[in-house]
Amino acid sequence: MFQYPLTLTFQYRLAPQLAVTDANGQLIVYVKQKLFALKEQITLYADEQQTTPLYRIQATAVLRVSPTYAFTDAEGRPLGAVKREGVASLWRARYQILDGDLQVMTIAELNPWLKVIAALVDEIPFVGLLNGYLFRPAYGVTRQDGTLVLRLVRQPSMLDRRFRIESAGTLTDEEERRALLSLVLVVLTERARS
Repeated sequence: MFQYPLTLTFQYRLAPQLAVTDANGQLIVYVKQKLFALKEQITLYADEQQTTPLYRIQATAVLRVSPTYAFTDAEGRPLGAVKREGVASLWRARYQILDGDLQVMTIAELNPWLKVIAALVDEIPFVGLLNGYLFRPAYGVTRQDGTLVLRLVRQPSMLDRRFRIESAGTLTDEEERRALLSLVLVVLTERARS
């Protein structure tokens, strides 16, 4: 369905914005996150003008230790969900990708030590500015049998945050869409840590 690698460009403007493009530079989805939303709802659009909604991501509760975010298409048909693992994910970010109530894939931070080292380096004057070049977090999307199917890696950049999604296996269109929506949510929720 998608032509890999995909590029996620996250920018801070008045509100956080994220664009996902394929290997040819074609826009796949565009997100402009609302500020100060208690019950998170994110709409993903086909264009930067935000005229054609494609998907919605809706938090199922206002404040929870292990929040679950449901995915729907523009007509409101359910596509799956992603759930952040609670206390266990303080050390290593982990998310469960769900099809209904069934866990079908997992997203996990590949090297949690990078986050610890990056936090220490960030406190050093001037050296902390290079943090985005030196320590780049990576996440793996795996099937339930442990097979790696996608990899999300932060790319070196200073003015914005760029991530690259690389294919490491084959996915159905439904799995690919569910994984992409989950990775967009991971980038939006983990931005303070990456």
